[in-house]
Amino acid sequence: MMARMSANPWFGALPLADRQALLASSEVLRLRPGEMLFRQGDAPGGFYGLLGGLLKISSLREDGREAILVVLEAGNWIGEISLMDGEPRTHDATAQSAVEVLVVPQQAFAALMQGAPFARAIAGLLAARVRSLYGMVEDAALRSTRARVARRLLLLSRGDATLSPKARPVVPVSQEALAMMLGISRQTLSKELKALVALGAVNLRYRRIEINSAARLKSISDTSG
Repeated sequence: MMARMSANPWFGALPLADRQALLASSEVLRLRPGEMLFRQGDAPGGFYGLLGGLLKISSLREDGREAILVVLEAGNWIGEISLMDGEPRTHDATAQSAVEVLVVPQQAFAALMQGAPFARAIAGLLAARVRSLYGMVEDAALRSTRARVARRLLLLSRGDATLSPKARPVVPVSQEALAMMLGISRQTLSKELKALVALGAVNLRYRRIEINSAARLKSISDTSG
């Protein structure tokens, strides 16, 4: 378990004592596809580490359409925001596959926060989330749809929220899920992906997208307007 979770850059950078304390205080929760870890508006619960599977973080718009913020892969930790401010959960967390989650109780999290190294690490985790959200706002305001698609594919190649230093050549995401992440229609996404194929940046496969040229995607992603 230590080796599996330490592959995540944030967890792997924690002092060994804090990693051991997190794992020792946690219990394993198993979810079936479609089951929810928590709902938007729920009271603060635990601090969660994704041990296996895919976990979708999303919310529903007023018209009932789903907006996906991120799809988390194994190794990621979530839930610190509500534990920090005591406010309700900000989004839904739903299993997209069979999922194993490490649940660290609120009391154990609070005890770990008394240590400066762990508190600094949580501050860094929050800062990374703020940077990501600012980036999404900037994309929506300043960049073309094609640039937004290219930027999200580059993020997904690094595990999206994981931000692994090593990119993957295949992004395991369906076009439907990608459209919901970007807040655009399936038809608009299809048009932009076909353009990226024509430019030699990607290839489209069933429920995944192959990246042919990260450099070309990066060039497209930097285009504004």
